[in-house]
Amino acid sequence: MRLTGARVLITGASSGVGAATARLMAGTGARLLLAGRDRARLEAVAAEAGGQPLVADLTTDVAALAERAGHVDVLVNNAGAGWAGPFQRMPATAVDALVDVNLAAPIRLTRLLLPAMVEAGRGHVAFVASIAGAIGVGHEAVYSATKAGLLVFAEALRDELRPIPSRGGVGVSVVLPGVVDTPFFERRGTPYGRRRPVPIPPQRVARAIVAAIEHDRPETYVPAWLRLPARLRGAAPGPFRRLATALGGARGS
Repeated sequence: MRLTGARVLITGASSGVGAATARLMAGTGARLLLAGRDRARLEAVAAEAGGQPLVADLTTDVAALAERAGHVDVLVNNAGAGWAGPFQRMPATAVDALVDVNLAAPIRLTRLLLPAMVEAGRGHVAFVASIAGAIGVGHEAVYSATKAGLLVFAEALRDELRPIPSRGGVGVSVVLPGVVDTPFFERRGTPYGRRRPVPIPPQRVARAIVAAIEHDRPETYVPAWLRLPARLRGAAPGPFRRLATALGGARGS
């Protein structure tokens, strides 16, 4: 997928990974549509990246956002929310918010924007998930579940959209970051306090997103070593659970 001249919609673009992706894509010649809730921050990023700001709340404004965006060639479903703590103490409102923002909104937005890509015979949909969705993280049960849902949705969608040889098609990618140095932890109300893994800069995730789109990579872990625990969980669940128990809270999200 060539980004030069492509219309790209990035959600959660006012800070963190979304803002870093917008800044990186600004150098590719893409035409950027940047969505977020924080008007001031979003407009600042849009001015820097040369994009069009679209202020929207994904819990209520998905249809309106899709209408304002119009036809897009690339959709980057990046917006996300978090919550940390024992599941039995999690407020129902927090459960609903995570499901809405992390899972329902990307599915709904994709459903609205995908048909035009299919009709055009080209396009790409990228999902920013999390290593938590591949291995499950204690005290982040609902967050893990929403990100796992994204992984399976992307896999199923990729199978549906598998292109006929020589006819192009619509690509689907999912990027699974580990701990990223963004305001995410502050916004969820629980700061990241572990010594390891060390948080990585959002620019590193942004590079992975752009590479996944340009080279049609189905699945990318950032950093790459995170693929190992994800594969261990699937191939050897017993040893994986024993290791996870021994490490206690050492896993990141």
